[in-house]
Amino acid sequence: MNENPKFAVIGGGSWATAISKMLCVNQKQIYWYMRNEGAIEHIKKFKHNPNYLSSVEFDLSKLKLTNNINEAVEDADYLIFAIPSAFLSSELEKLEVSLQNKVIFSAIKGIVPETSLIVGEHFHKIYAIPFENIGVITGPCHAEEVALERLSYLTIACGDALKAKIVAKCLSGNYIKAKISDDIIGTEYAAMLKNIYAIAAGMAHGLGYGDNFQSVLMSNGIREMKKFIRKVHKMKRNINNSAYLGDLLVTGYSVFSRNRMFGNMIGKGYTVKSAMMEMSMVAEGYYATKSAWQLNQEYGAKTPIIDAVYEILYQGKEAKSTFKKLTDKLD
Repeated sequence: MNENPKFAVIGGGSWATAISKMLCVNQKQIYWYMRNEGAIEHIKKFKHNPNYLSSVEFDLSKLKLTNNINEAVEDADYLIFAIPSAFLSSELEKLEVSLQNKVIFSAIKGIVPETSLIVGEHFHKIYAIPFENIGVITGPCHAEEVALERLSYLTIACGDALKAKIVAKCLSGNYIKAKISDDIIGTEYAAMLKNIYAIAAGMAHGLGYGDNFQSVLMSNGIREMKKFIRKVHKMKRNINNSAYLGDLLVTGYSVFSRNRMFGNMIGKGYTVKSAMMEMSMVAEGYYATKSAWQLNQEYGAKTPIIDAVYEILYQGKEAKSTFKKLTDKLD
């Protein structure tokens, strides 16, 4: 196996920018695909992404920028997808080259709406990529703190431990510590679910609930996550590990959390549409809420927090009264 593979980053947002920054430390060259041709020209001229994490300055000798996804995919061995799950299918429709023999890692925190699958399962079922060639990059880590070069931790999950180690090594640096896991499905579901709980945390803040309630909400959130993931994929895992509990806490409490920000606006009385219009970035938890609620109609896990967020976002129920009912269901 090639232990010095060529990497391509697919996406132009904050996580794609952060991952490109990490890879540039250890790789001689990486491909970076983004749709926005104007952003590509800006990076070539000014060495930073004008729309996301603009403080990050790139060594242009290491970047091969392109707005042609086929060019990036064809020449790379490892593909890291870092685009909102809602837009993954439309991007993949542009592919004319094969994904066979490619190793695919997802940094996407959501479910593909067209198939109701997490990203790894989507690539496996729709594109016949074997699970040993599929991996997940998750936290606890915010792209904004990578840009600030603050100490951050990543979890790299893959069925093939060697491939996980290769990606972990390529992303590690002075302020990035990466560990590996074999729980591909569990870590990916956790990365999706924590965005829903972060929306709930934001809603609670917007409604005026304090730190005491937030602690109860997060405590119930991690137990709810455990129940949901066990229904989907039962295996031995410690839900208190950083990939699960740590990622939930940083997303639920951080000022950098888009999902908490989105929930906070809803709690303060914004409509879903107006909150989305005001945010310049996608809150993955909005899409994840519908997918998780629909999946749970089959699995039947007890998920009062997910149910409450779904009722507010998709059934138009009032946040104040819905949370009042939720407080009686938590312990």
